Amino acid sequence: MNEPLEDRRHPSTIGGALYLLVLAVVAAGLGLTLSDWRLGIKVVAGALSGAALARLVLPRRDAGMLAVRHRFTDVSVLVGVSVALWVLADTIPNQPGT
Repeated sequence: MNEPLEDRRHPSTIGGALYLLVLAVVAAGLGLTLSDWRLGIKVVAGALSGAALARLVLPRRDAGMLAVRHRFTDVSVLVGVSVALWVLADTIPNQPGT
């Protein structure tokens, strides 16, 4: 019988807000790939790096959806994917005729 007075429609932690920010930046980066794919991928990599930093400094109770596994695992995966995307965007050669 103890039902909440109102539905919660906002992030309940700072980590939840940061997670939504990361999603927004990733979406913007994916949108940028339509005009400049290298820049778009680098924006996505930057968003993932920001998520890794937030996961590193926030305690688990405040990390929200950024906390999936242990802190070391979360940060390692985010940094690894971020570095891989950045390196690929820098090293893939331009195609002839572009």
